[in-house]
Amino acid sequence: MELILKNTGVNRIFVDGRFSYNLIDMNVGLFIPCYIDQLYPQVGIATLELLEKHGVKVSYPANQTCCGQPMANSGFEHLAHNCNRNFINSFASFDYIVCPSGSCTLHIKEHLHDAKLEAEATEIRKRIFELTEFLTDVVGIQHLNARFPHKVGIHQSCHGLRGLHLAQMSELMAAPFSKPGQLLRQVQDLELISLDRKDECCGFGGTFSVFEEAVSVKMGQDRVADHVNHEAEYITGVDMSCLMHLDGILKRKKSPVKVIHIAEILNSK
Repeated sequence: MELILKNTGVNRIFVDGRFSYNLIDMNVGLFIPCYIDQLYPQVGIATLELLEKHGVKVSYPANQTCCGQPMANSGFEHLAHNCNRNFINSFASFDYIVCPSGSCTLHIKEHLHDAKLEAEATEIRKRIFELTEFLTDVVGIQHLNARFPHKVGIHQSCHGLRGLHLAQMSELMAAPFSKPGQLLRQVQDLELISLDRKDECCGFGGTFSVFEEAVSVKMGQDRVADHVNHEAEYITGVDMSCLMHLDGILKRKKSPVKVIHIAEILNSK
């Protein structure tokens, strides 16, 4: 049986007992944060390939640069004007903007402004999505052709959890959910481990890790220990910045546990 449902530019086709998805007439701009571009290009490549596998038409604006978050986090948001203007000029024409970073996505959602282009900035703030948010809420993926035969722990980054609401916060008496978890459970042979403190901060916090180095390291060590104690082989998440912080701690401890961005798992074969 084949059933086609129209929903925000998405064809949802029910074939052989499950939905498959084909995005039509949707122009998506890929926003790759500067630290991914410079240090973890494989994450950007995995994001692009994953989106294209699921029928998303993706473009990469070559003029994009930093979103300005480091300056804003340090109290110098007024110096990020050129970053804001460049972001608007680069992404204003897209139906959706997708980013493999909860932190950078939240920054744009809450802080993208321009006195001369405020209407365009307002529309962009509505149309930018973190990758797992886009895959679950817009594309509506219910089946992934991916395999990752390892024990994996999810690190819930603070901006993704409490800013973008990618998962339920443990301090709330409410029904649990996790958009990254929902996708990872579709990956063949992947075992999600449980954690004692599933949404505790890793201590990175951007410039916090520079100005409060000792506190940042101790928080990161606690997060690593929680995963190690539950026999994780990999730590994944939606923010490579947090994973970079945890990776540094793991390597200093000579731990066999590795970090991997969720896009790389979802794009695995």
